[in-house]
Amino acid sequence: MLYKQPVLYNRISNQELRARMLAESEQRTTVSFYRYFLLSDPQGFRDLLYQELTTLHVFGRIYIATEGINAQISVPQKHFDALRATLYTHPQLDKVRLNVALDDDGKSFWVLRIKVRPRIVADGIDDPTLNMANIGPYLKAEEVNILVDDQNALFVDMRNHYEYEVGHFDKAIEIPSDTFREQLPMAVELLQHYKDKKIILYCTGGIRCEKASAWLLHKGFNHVYQVEGGIIEYVRRGRKHGLPLKFIGKNFVFDERLVERITPDVIAHCHQCGVSCDSHTNCRNQRCHLLFIQCPECARRYQNCCSMICQKNRPAALSVKQELIQ
Repeated sequence: MLYKQPVLYNRISNQELRARMLAESEQRTTVSFYRYFLLSDPQGFRDLLYQELTTLHVFGRIYIATEGINAQISVPQKHFDALRATLYTHPQLDKVRLNVALDDDGKSFWVLRIKVRPRIVADGIDDPTLNMANIGPYLKAEEVNILVDDQNALFVDMRNHYEYEVGHFDKAIEIPSDTFREQLPMAVELLQHYKDKKIILYCTGGIRCEKASAWLLHKGFNHVYQVEGGIIEYVRRGRKHGLPLKFIGKNFVFDERLVERITPDVIAHCHQCGVSCDSHTNCRNQRCHLLFIQCPECARRYQNCCSMICQKNRPAALSVKQELIQ
């Protein structure tokens, strides 16, 4: 007897799926989680997880590799407890921290994509002796706030330039790059003169600074720490316990929302006119698609393009309205 194989990939167009998501009346919660662990069969794990999460109507983007899992998803609120229970049934994911989004309308994803990749974060590391069990200790929000004023502590932002630009911890230093792959060797080099200081690493949800803490320890740094759960958990715990927030501005996120507002501070500027502004946009010229900061006046003047050249040469086949829909 022939058995029908389950559908393990999406077969509906993005336009239809996005329209369905926007039409949903049920409330969704945006969640992120990650964990480093050794996985011998990433494809088998991926296929099983796809079936389980599809049953719960989960949308999102998940990367799986031999080193673990990295997930950003949305789930119907009525299925949140079932999602947690489903994840915990996997020994590798038992009690995994679920970072719930801070500023969330649930419209972050419209399709479930689970991909097997060489790494759960592209880090460029080719060193089999790196031990991901040897990581920097976690710091809770209360401890973070104490260390912000410690003269012997150095806060290091392990995110990209466009993330740091709109929000960061007070006095944190930037490792100036656009990719995590570039950042790791730069961090080792730039921090060489600070080996006697307490180095506090942070990122959005914790995954990048966990890898970075292991890498710095591997490279001979002795006092490396990481903000537990990244900016998301720091702010959540800080708000819950009424703590002053030392992270100012916006937290950049990699979904339809782009950012979460943490504090009212606007610390960035329009890339075109220099006015105080922290709103990201993608250049509407699809041949460019540059992510940049643009104020409302420049958005009107340049028709959401990054320059007059891109505005003039934008493909005529698509109107601005059509491009926005895409």
